[in-house]
Amino acid sequence: MTTNSRSGPDIAGPIARYGKPSEADRPLGRSILRGMLGRCPNCGEGRLFRAFLKPVEYCPACNEELFHQRSDDLPPYLVILVLGHVVVGGYMLTDTLHHLPMWATLAIWAPITVLTALLVIQPIKGGVIGLQWALRMHGFGGQEDKPDEFDDGSGQP
Repeated sequence: MTTNSRSGPDIAGPIARYGKPSEADRPLGRSILRGMLGRCPNCGEGRLFRAFLKPVEYCPACNEELFHQRSDDLPPYLVILVLGHVVVGGYMLTDTLHHLPMWATLAIWAPITVLTALLVIQPIKGGVIGLQWALRMHGFGGQEDKPDEFDDGSGQP
């Protein structure tokens, strides 16, 4: 087991670092929140989306490059996670209180499922873009999509 000078024993194994340590901090929470609100994670002023789920190439306010984002499959997975909790939890709660016929159950829960998915997909995608920007992933840090250094604990680069 190796020792990490900042946090004690390193039990997680090798550490991959992205970006240079001298670069300005990008607060994670603020960046995710700005993305969830549909705003540029850098300035918080420009719009993040030009269409419902289509992000802009550059921020119209600060000209930050946003075409690097690769949110791909994470937002739908997170939407499924949210839907599973809302819909299944709500269905189970109402089913224990009121036994409805199947047609009534479908008439209630199918629209709730669709509406919930449509309401949360854009904020979740914006939050994922904000996360990638804050962590300088996929070109947001101005470098290739590979670790700058690889620390295997041996002290060698």
